[in-house]
Amino acid sequence: MAQTLDDLIRSSELPVFIDFWADWCGPCKMVAPAVKQLASEFKGRLTVVKVNVDRQPDAAAKFEVQGIPALMLFVGGQLKWRTSGALPYQQIRKEVLKVVG
Repeated sequence: MAQTLDDLIRSSELPVFIDFWADWCGPCKMVAPAVKQLASEFKGRLTVVKVNVDRQPDAAAKFEVQGIPALMLFVGGQLKWRTSGALPYQQIRKEVLKVVG
């Protein structure tokens, strides 16, 4: 079992999608249903993780999160896609499909 976010990214056999968010963030609340839908649709093909930047500021700093929501997709330990701001589900899904297939 992964002990840290780094461990998860490095050791996961599945691509890892991370949503950096906060309770007070309006755009984070807008993108949350899309992230939930992504987790459901790609279950077994994608690991989806939500990281609260207020509770885990060290993780946000390590991954150089400048604005939230920050969405990142890692494959084989490597960052393959990154964006910040609320995106519609279809746009997020399109980026995930590029690596998950």
